[in-house]
Amino acid sequence: MTRVDYYNDPNAPKANSIAVAVSAFIQDDEGRILMIRRTDNDLYSIPGGQLELGETLAEAAVREVREETGIECEVTGVIGLYSDPKHVIAYDDGEVRQEFSICFRANVMGGDLRTSSESKEVFWVDPADLENLNIHRSIRLRIEHAFSMDSLPYFT
Repeated sequence: MTRVDYYNDPNAPKANSIAVAVSAFIQDDEGRILMIRRTDNDLYSIPGGQLELGETLAEAAVREVREETGIECEVTGVIGLYSDPKHVIAYDDGEVRQEFSICFRANVMGGDLRTSSESKEVFWVDPADLENLNIHRSIRLRIEHAFSMDSLPYFT
C-alpha cells in the first residue's frame, strides 16, 4: 500500500481515521542514526509503525524496529507525542489518518541490519548527512527534538 504525507496543505484530503503509531530514534556508539527508506512513500525515516492489539507502546516500538531493520533495541525514554491535525497521511485504500505518534529514544541491544517489506534501505547515517536525505518534515521534527536533549517530552 502506498501513502502520501501532507502537512499544512490546504489541498490535503480530510482525515477519516486515527491510529496509534510509534517510532524510535536510535544512535549507535559513533552517534549515527538508524534510518530506513520506506517502501510505501520512498522517503527516509526513523523506524516505526502502528500499535497492535495486545502490546504496549514500548513493545510496539521494539517490534517495529526489529521488523523494519533487524536491530534489537530497548526503549529508554520518550522524545515526544505528535498529534498535529495539520499532518495527515493518505493511503491508496482511501484511509486518511490524522497523525498520532509517540516517538521513543532507544538503545541498540543487538541484531544485524536488513531490509524488509517496509524498508528498501536500512543504514546508519551521520547526523551531518541528514540534510542530503529526503525526509518528511514530521520525521525531521522528531530528529530535531531527539537532539535537543530537553528532559521533558515534546507534545502537540
